[in-house]
Amino acid sequence: MHNTEFEYRQVIQRCKDLFLKKNQDYGTAWRILRLSSITDQIFIKAQRIRTLQETGVSRVGEGIEPEFVGIINYCVMALIQMQLLSDKRTEIPTDELEKLYDHEIGRVIELLFAKNHDYGEAWRDMRVSSMTDIILMKLLRTKQIEDNQGSTLVSEGVDANYMDMINYAVFCLIKMTNELKMKSEK
Repeated sequence: MHNTEFEYRQVIQRCKDLFLKKNQDYGTAWRILRLSSITDQIFIKAQRIRTLQETGVSRVGEGIEPEFVGIINYCVMALIQMQLLSDKRTEIPTDELEKLYDHEIGRVIELLFAKNHDYGEAWRDMRVSSMTDIILMKLLRTKQIEDNQGSTLVSEGVDANYMDMINYAVFCLIKMTNELKMKSEK
């Protein structure tokens, strides 16, 4: 039996810890980015994951896991940017930033539990490579919506796509962690 909420929160805590440490190093310089630039950063990370999955070779020494963490944190940045569109500050105090991070992740977790209920944790039977492809598809959808100035006829907006990408990236990290545990137990 899996404890999805526990596993999910473990992954998110790891991501949040890194997010806050990078904030100490860089501040919130990312506030200067337009949403489309953040989307492109996420695309770069997802494309690198796919390349590493297909080739099995990393020439810069970093593996797939840090890229999934990066996807999660960039998606949270995008969601925060959407909430602060009229706020022109480039520096957000750490305590405020942490509350914004927690708020956005809270929304994402609500979505997770609603979808996870309806889909019966189908993600557990999916391949990490398939979820990577879904993240890339959601990125292409997001780019199209951005190119249409946010206008959609029947589709969800970019925020829903960012939230789905966070969930798929968390699922990938959970699956990868569980696979490592199983290998080490053998």
